[in-house]
Amino acid sequence: MVEEIRKDLSKKVENGDAVSVDYVGKLEDGTVFDTSVKEAAIEAGMYNEMRGYKPLTFTVGAGQMIKGFDDGVVGMRVGEEKTLKIPPEEAYGEYREELSSEIPVDAVDFTPEVGMQLATETGMRGIVTKVSENNFVIDFNHELAGKTLIFEVKVVSLEA
Repeated sequence: MVEEIRKDLSKKVENGDAVSVDYVGKLEDGTVFDTSVKEAAIEAGMYNEMRGYKPLTFTVGAGQMIKGFDDGVVGMRVGEEKTLKIPPEEAYGEYREELSSEIPVDAVDFTPEVGMQLATETGMRGIVTKVSENNFVIDFNHELAGKTLIFEVKVVSLEA
């Protein structure tokens, strides 16, 4: 039994493995944008009591995670901690100007406000980023597009 546990701890994460990780996701300026760790959320001032803070479980290489995160955990062992620096092209892509549109206020039947989230009939989701007297801007880029992401990751469990 002890030998079996040692073997499990020495196993490295591979594509196809089910892995559970704790993580803290930050922007390059240190701003925390997401975490699975309750204490980190409290420290960052983003704690949400409705959220269950627990390790994130996913299948490595199955496309459930951004590429840089998927690739970054490969080779890690249970208990190992690592900092992943993920460029935009391996995260949510570069910011694309063509996904931001200026629309006349009189073309819609609501009053647009900065921060308002909208969805198109095709399911694209955007956020209103600017409002003027006659127009407003809706941005369909992912909120993390164009950003390098820093993840502090710890492998909690691994199933081959």
